[in-house]
Amino acid sequence: MATESRSVPERTATAPTAPSGRISALDVLRGFALCGILVVNVQPIANAGARVLDDTGTSTHWPGLLFDQRFFPIFSLLFGIGFALLLRSAGQRVARPRVVLLRRLLVLLAVGLAHHLLPWQGDILAVYAVVGLAVLLPLSFAPRWLTAALAVPVLAAGLLVGTGFFSLIPGLFLVGAALTRYGVVDRLDRARLAPWLLLLAFAAATAPVLYVQVTNGGRRAFALAGLLTAGAYCCGLLALLGTPLAPALRALFTPLGRLALTNYLTATVLVRLVAPLLGGRPENWSSGTVLAIAGSILAAQWVFGTLWLRRYQQGPLEWAWRWATWARRTPLRRR
Repeated sequence: MATESRSVPERTATAPTAPSGRISALDVLRGFALCGILVVNVQPIANAGARVLDDTGTSTHWPGLLFDQRFFPIFSLLFGIGFALLLRSAGQRVARPRVVLLRRLLVLLAVGLAHHLLPWQGDILAVYAVVGLAVLLPLSFAPRWLTAALAVPVLAAGLLVGTGFFSLIPGLFLVGAALTRYGVVDRLDRARLAPWLLLLAFAAATAPVLYVQVTNGGRRAFALAGLLTAGAYCCGLLALLGTPLAPALRALFTPLGRLALTNYLTATVLVRLVAPLLGGRPENWSSGTVLAIAGSILAAQWVFGTLWLRRYQQGPLEWAWRWATWARRTPLRRR
């Protein structure tokens, strides 16, 4: 468990270093999740939030089987992982690491509220910040076994409640934090056999649940199918990162994942600018139109991210968030 250190007072004056030692698999997963989330969000963003998610539980068209509620679990899991990684990093640098995390969550809450109130009513960042303050921050004082022990029942309770994807966020946060605190995340870049075995397990579990979703519907079947499909996506991508396809996957998804916050927020602006040019009601757009909009935005963001990271260490909003988190300005330009 990460603990506060009071025996080394000079840590309080230690400035945060530039991002280094990154786990490349996390950037790939984050970029991959960003792509799917944008596909799901194009229509609700264009519709100003009137239709946030297809949460009827009876979605049988292919976006409902491949995209809806399939990517936000990955993002939520990664948020829990990122929280635990930052707590560990802060514990090595400052005497009061949880103050650093508190600032980070409060800044995220402010950004999320602004995003929700101004361009789009379907923002998730404020929800992440609130759940982080209510769940992750208090449990950072607890031993890691307690975080792991609570993760599965909290996630199962979220499924049973069946109030939509919001009820799953606390459990996913805890799963991500537990994986980090037990060292699983640190071994992702070296994983080879385990992702393939887990992929087979998730695929076998997903097939019957997808059948239930298609035939009988229901919120719980929809949510469970989303969770299992997300697990299969993650394990499949991690498995491919152990093959000769790894360089191509990193080149494709890392520029998007490294600038995830910047891309998430700018995508809202871009969709709102494009929507009036297409005409018609966004909920009536074809799947091809939605994919074309999402693909065009992601392509532009990929080009920007690739060029930006050649000169800078972080995305612009990621850097600003880091500055606010540590209350110190950190280097942005690559040395």
